[in-house]
Amino acid sequence: MKQVIYIFIIMSWFISCNQSLQNIERINNLPDIYPDYTEVTIPASIAPLNFTVNDTIEQIRALIEAEGDQIYVQGKKHLRIPEKKWHRLLSNHKGKTLAVTVTIKKNGRWKAYLPFRIHVSEYPIDYGIVYRRIAPGYEAYSKMGIYQRSLSDFKETALIENTLIPGSCVNCHSFKQTNTDNMSLHIRGKHGGTLLKYPNSTEIISLKTDYTISEGVYPYWHPSGKYIAYSVNHTQQAFHTLPGERVEVFDHASDIIVYDIENNKILSTPLLNTEDFETFPAFSPEGNSLYFCLSSNYKMPDEYMKVRYNLCRIDFDPQTGTFGNHIDTLIYADNIQKSVSFPRPSYDGKYILYGLADYGNFFIWHKEADLWLFDRKTGSQRSINEVNSEESESFHSWSSNSRWFVFASRRQDGLYSRLYIASIDNNGKITKPFLLPQRYPEKYDNSFYSFNVPEFISNPVNIDINEVEKKIKNNDKKYAK
Repeated sequence: MKQVIYIFIIMSWFISCNQSLQNIERINNLPDIYPDYTEVTIPASIAPLNFTVNDTIEQIRALIEAEGDQIYVQGKKHLRIPEKKWHRLLSNHKGKTLAVTVTIKKNGRWKAYLPFRIHVSEYPIDYGIVYRRIAPGYEAYSKMGIYQRSLSDFKETALIENTLIPGSCVNCHSFKQTNTDNMSLHIRGKHGGTLLKYPNSTEIISLKTDYTISEGVYPYWHPSGKYIAYSVNHTQQAFHTLPGERVEVFDHASDIIVYDIENNKILSTPLLNTEDFETFPAFSPEGNSLYFCLSSNYKMPDEYMKVRYNLCRIDFDPQTGTFGNHIDTLIYADNIQKSVSFPRPSYDGKYILYGLADYGNFFIWHKEADLWLFDRKTGSQRSINEVNSEESESFHSWSSNSRWFVFASRRQDGLYSRLYIASIDNNGKITKPFLLPQRYPEKYDNSFYSFNVPEFISNPVNIDINEVEKKIKNNDKKYAK
């Protein structure tokens, strides 16, 4: 029956295009397309999934259809799907499946492949993503920036680039549960500090005091918007001489603090300020717990491969700004010779998404690094085999409705990190991830930048970059107490 429908689609398509059926070769397998969008699940508002085939061709055509609605697209090297028709098709078929039939012309002959499916989810996704673009080597800052990208189209705009402040590094951006009215951004270098954006103001804050190791580094907003948790780190990078190994990033020391925004005050506890390594804080969605990664202290850099972090938590009272009197360990990763990094609780309270690798906490160059899921109710955890690859999976974040997550992966070539999106339903079923769409599929091949630290945003970031530049260059800072 499926074969009959397939032949009928091809015949109808070519008859409507006044093409001869005589020279069509029917291929009994799916097309090898780039990016690989076969059998993926997408939100109805996503930008068109433009693609090409991994072959030398003279022409490409595709028929995209669902329940009688059709889009016909053609091109020489790749397909550019009309945005209005694409969005109308997806909007009309939420919860349904699209069939995509690809036909190519090669050496003067047409070949038609079996149709592949794309499922249109009923779950909405946020407005966009904010990420950092940076050259894949970390030897020097070179040119880098923080950019926002609309998910419904291909519009990308710069929020801040380090050319604005020569010799600086811009990184570690964070929002209050995807709300861009509350933003934190770390600036490292001569004019270092933390850019904080509130609904009605923007400030540069210095969190470096006589009793903190550094400025605030890895941030996480409290759901109330009254606090931000930061790690403070003395970080070093080193470069491998072994084949296949590149960059190692590790801490000589690290603690965790919480910044009380209203009172411009740093909150701490001796439990988070020890000789051990504490890093990557994240508040629970209820706001009464602080998760973080904890490792025993080792002599660095000599013993960096012994450093393994467990996933821990401590109580936090947002009414008083005080911490609990003990630390709970949720995942003893060091018992299995593994290390936890970058815990990110889902906003619906069900899960914690985290990275797991052999050692350390900065996994972006660790080929063995995978994503894992911790169930907050049962305490169980599992590898997310649905999205993991043979290359590094690293930075990740949740959508506001906790039905999508985005992560950075080097699966394409082992060198450049790209952004992938996957969905998770009410029962924890996770779908095949899809590469963030681009107007031209070859954009990734032509780019010399990695995409990392992706954060979903519910609305566009609105920031006065001239005001920010003036404050930074004039050293117009507020110093925390």
